[in-house]
Amino acid sequence: MPTYTGINHLAMATGDMDATIRFWRDLLGMRLVAGLGHPGYRHYFLEITDHDMIAFFEWPGVQPLKEKDHGFPVKGPFIFDHVSFEVAGEDDLWEIKDKLEAAGFWCSEVVDHGFIHSIYAFDPNNIAIEFSAPVPGVDVRKTPVMVDANPSAEALKGAEPQPDIWPQVTRPTPVSEREFYLGEGAEIMQAIREKEKG
Repeated sequence: MPTYTGINHLAMATGDMDATIRFWRDLLGMRLVAGLGHPGYRHYFLEITDHDMIAFFEWPGVQPLKEKDHGFPVKGPFIFDHVSFEVAGEDDLWEIKDKLEAAGFWCSEVVDHGFIHSIYAFDPNNIAIEFSAPVPGVDVRKTPVMVDANPSAEALKGAEPQPDIWPQVTRPTPVSEREFYLGEGAEIMQAIREKEKG
């Protein structure tokens, strides 16, 4: 079976790359590790962890969605582009390609993006998916690069977060005031506890 190692990148869309960078890099603390583009198009990558990234396309005319509660179905415009699953190496990539094609699913040719090799397909729900194998010896997280001929103003400030542009926290929430509200994960924890009891 293929060895999955995590999410290589989640690809979203934005009409305002500068506001997006300020939020993800400066507010949330994710490093801007790669960017590419040309007039009318940008594609930037931000580091989530030392292994995971989120990416944004900037296209003219993209508008933010109306606010929507998490997990509720929607119709009409959306912002999700595709999800890329990282695999350990080239053999895993070819194994997945062979499996998809044997099962009758369309799968792209292997695409060389320089720092990753990728294949593209759709799941049965037509969700766009990508599988990516890292190119040995190439890691944009360690050596951030920007090959956008016309980088956004915020991208020109570099890869490292610049948190000073946001208001500083003046009153951290005291431990005594911290509350946790049960989410759906609470049911999972209950099932785990019951299973452990035997």
